[in-house]
Amino acid sequence: MSDSENFDPLGSSKKYEAQERKFPRGVVIRLFAYLIAGHIFAAFLYLLFAVAGKG
Repeated sequence: MSDSENFDPLGSSKKYEAQERKFPRGVVIRLFAYLIAGHIFAAFLYLLFAVAGKG
């Protein structure tokens, strides 16, 4: 077998593979913010309907 058969054109290394598994920091922050904002909005709607249902 020659070396050309095992040649990886992307040159994958362990550093690259470790980076590939992580999400970018901006995506994580945005996802966290959307989750918090979504839960706050859902709590507001729940409170709104709970108060309106008693009256």
